[in-house]
Amino acid sequence: MPKTYYVYILASKQNGTLYIGVTNDLARRMAEHRDGLASGFTKKYGVKMLVHYEAFGDINAAIHRESRLKKYKREWKLNLIEAQNVEWRDLADGLT
Repeated sequence: MPKTYYVYILASKQNGTLYIGVTNDLARRMAEHRDGLASGFTKKYGVKMLVHYEAFGDINAAIHRESRLKKYKREWKLNLIEAQNVEWRDLADGLT
């Protein structure tokens, strides 16, 4: 079974502080962020709400996308989130 890799965007609140990361287990990673196990930036700024994610079958493609998103202007990131998640729902609630 092929692995799936995820590029994700977290937010502290609607239009709040953003964080972009990559993982091969989105549900586990979101639990780590929520439980404060992911030290550093997300813990310091309370960035725990999953507002956008994309799935990839290749780790190199996921890392490339993460790098590109990190270079986006903030306005572009907000537009990307709102294109699929207008209400800024926490998408981690539906993960298993």
